[in-house]
Amino acid sequence: MKIRAGRLDDAERLLAFWTAAAHGRSVSDDLAGVTRLLRHDPESVLIAESDGAFVGTVIAAWDGWRCHIYRLAVSPDHRRQGIGRALLTAAEERFVELGGRRSDAMVDDGNPGAHELYRTAGYMPDSSWTRWIRPLVRADGNARD
Repeated sequence: MKIRAGRLDDAERLLAFWTAAAHGRSVSDDLAGVTRLLRHDPESVLIAESDGAFVGTVIAAWDGWRCHIYRLAVSPDHRRQGIGRALLTAAEERFVELGGRRSDAMVDDGNPGAHELYRTAGYMPDSSWTRWIRPLVRADGNARD
């Protein structure tokens, strides 16, 4: 297995992989959203490959202030082999190189397997914060691309 940065031509494969391997969908799970991310910061998309097949992914986003982890997903037939942990380590190494000081992860409350992975990697829930969201829409009422 090797971990590499995303490329623009990975967008469709990422969407297909997340459909099969990720827990739930995101508002950004469309070709326009993934392509935008890969154009903006391809190094933030880390892909674990084995024999040319995607076996895991993580988005290690750095906004210049905070380090965010999104879309950590491992193929169901490759779980419990250290791939998720290797992706977390690669994300953390990226953050340290960029000057990050703390990593946070968006973890679905309904995904106990992900909770266990993060817990064993040294992450902990932070009960002093609540995630607030607001979908962004255009003036015509449609979701932004």
